[in-house]
Amino acid sequence: MTFRRKILAGLLPALAALALWAPSSGAQQPKEVKVGLLVPLSGIYARPGAVMRMGAEMGVEHINAQGGIKSLGGAKLKLVVLDSGDSTEKAKAAAQRMVAQETDLVVATGSYLSSFTLAVTEVTERAKLPVLTLSYSDQITERGFKYIFQTSATSGSQAEQSLPELMKLAVAAGGARPKTVAIITDNTAASISSVKPMKERLLKELGLELAVDETFTPPLSDATPLVQRVRAAKPDLLFFLPTVISDAKLMLEKMNEFGLGQGKVPTISFGIAIAEPDMLKTMTPELLQGVMAVVGNWGGKGHEKLIAELKQKYNEPWMTQNAISTYGDMWIMKSALEKAGKADREAVAEALRKMDDGPAKNYPGGEMKFDDKGRRVGAGLTIIQWQKGVPVVVYPSNLAVSQAIWPKK
Repeated sequence: MTFRRKILAGLLPALAALALWAPSSGAQQPKEVKVGLLVPLSGIYARPGAVMRMGAEMGVEHINAQGGIKSLGGAKLKLVVLDSGDSTEKAKAAAQRMVAQETDLVVATGSYLSSFTLAVTEVTERAKLPVLTLSYSDQITERGFKYIFQTSATSGSQAEQSLPELMKLAVAAGGARPKTVAIITDNTAASISSVKPMKERLLKELGLELAVDETFTPPLSDATPLVQRVRAAKPDLLFFLPTVISDAKLMLEKMNEFGLGQGKVPTISFGIAIAEPDMLKTMTPELLQGVMAVVGNWGGKGHEKLIAELKQKYNEPWMTQNAISTYGDMWIMKSALEKAGKADREAVAEALRKMDDGPAKNYPGGEMKFDDKGRRVGAGLTIIQWQKGVPVVVYPSNLAVSQAIWPKK
């Protein structure tokens, strides 16, 4: 054996060992990355869940068309959709199936109702699966969890931000400043979180007297007792917080029947249920005219192309929070994956914690970064109003497509 051959023979075992030790570039650059969407696709909340799916599908399609995850060699996003059902028990069971069956899922979003999100994230937190959510409840990010990221302003924050603005809108639009209010809310987590700061402090600070305070369990079978309380109290303003479309319809129809509809009692909702397209299936635009809602996000000025695409693909007449926020979540996932450089839950979670991408692009106000609780920093809100059969943004000014019309008592 020549001297050269002896050297090579001695090097071969070391080279083989080095090859076994070195990480595979293929393992770091998968062809696809699974991201999850856990939303209600059956039961009374199926409609909002379906719209969230639309937004997610559009986001994934746009990201993949623009080259996928470049730090992973152009890996494409693959959307994994699971049905959370229409109860907290079903939502929790769906989350358990998700973490058990989709072991290569690296990040997810959902779950629509705050009650569902609270149950789901008990499961995903133990699995160290990072989850984005548009749900409002303050409790979601008050539990010290490290793998939950809330893109919407919390319910408490929305109440804090919106009530002073609503008083300004009333005066600016030529209405008298309200003095008495009624609150009728369902008992879901987000609704309860919204009214809590109102009743504890905000109403008093704004010089508002609480004339009616009623809570119900959805779905409503009869709105008559609730409307009778409002009729007897004659409040200047009604805060009505449903999360089920059928409850929103039933209450507004009953108010009209009792002579309180069509602006006779200015009505403000929280959340999207009262501004869903399905509201027009059994109600005329006249019955909805002037009704407002405080919402964490909504398609407005600057979103025209997205709204047009949603309408063309899915026949959706406007872009609710369910579509635009879930669309935006896909882009947050992309940003986190680009920074992580690998399809790994812990790496993606850490990238979300350290994210600082400047002004939020698909959400109102604030920055695209999260605080130590997992809340989006400076998250704003939108106020929308039914005008001529369409719920349009009237606040904030950079998203508004119309001026507010204050319903006269």
